[in-house]
Amino acid sequence: MDLQLDGKRVLITGASKGIGLACALAFAREGAEPILVARDDAALRAAAETIRDATGKQARAVTLDLAQPGAAQRLSQEAGNIDILVNNAGAVPGGAIDQVQDERWRAGWELKVHGYIDLARHYYPRMRDAGAGVIANIIGMAGSAPRADYICGAAANASLIAFTRALGGDAPRHGVRVFGVNPSRTRTDRVLTLAKQRAQARWGDESRWQETLSDLPFGRLMEPGEVADMIVFGASPRAGYLSGTVIDLDGGEQYTR
Repeated sequence: MDLQLDGKRVLITGASKGIGLACALAFAREGAEPILVARDDAALRAAAETIRDATGKQARAVTLDLAQPGAAQRLSQEAGNIDILVNNAGAVPGGAIDQVQDERWRAGWELKVHGYIDLARHYYPRMRDAGAGVIANIIGMAGSAPRADYICGAAANASLIAFTRALGGDAPRHGVRVFGVNPSRTRTDRVLTLAKQRAQARWGDESRWQETLSDLPFGRLMEPGEVADMIVFGASPRAGYLSGTVIDLDGGEQYTR
């Protein structure tokens, strides 16, 4: 199936590894031109090389910490106009309400919640004026199926789900689409970190992290590429009626608890 993405400029945050890198690879394979953003310069350069070796596409890399004041404006100026924005950068801490200190809570929200909103605030008006564009927000199942031991992330994701639905409901009037995807536990470094934090909080032993990943749908974690495939299809003209929707990509796990 031709996803009609050849030559499209795609800005992807948190693109040096995990789901972000998988998205960049998937877009490049469809002929798009990825612009990678992350704060780790070495990892970002390595990601660009991975994309070039795998697809022949020369990905542009922009090293930037999106949690810093003014970062979204600097990025929008440096990257220029784009066709698709994929908001993915985020590192919200795990833990119950009495385990997440205020500064960690605020730092997590600064990067993910305000980071997504700030970039949308810069790019949505451009897309609206151009009469075309797509914003894809990679959010997380904690917003739809909140848990007390990931309360900071649950609240963050819930706010981004509402933001995506509200903006995505209005966007089609201007030829723009905004949608989201809620991945469940995916094979990434971050999921391993959260699993260790959860094991430490439950049993005082982070080495028991695998016990927190039992009873998964299909007996496995989701792969980053599976999330990327959903994002790439949703951002393509083939999904031209998709806006204001947040897709729960969890293998039905929320209905088995």
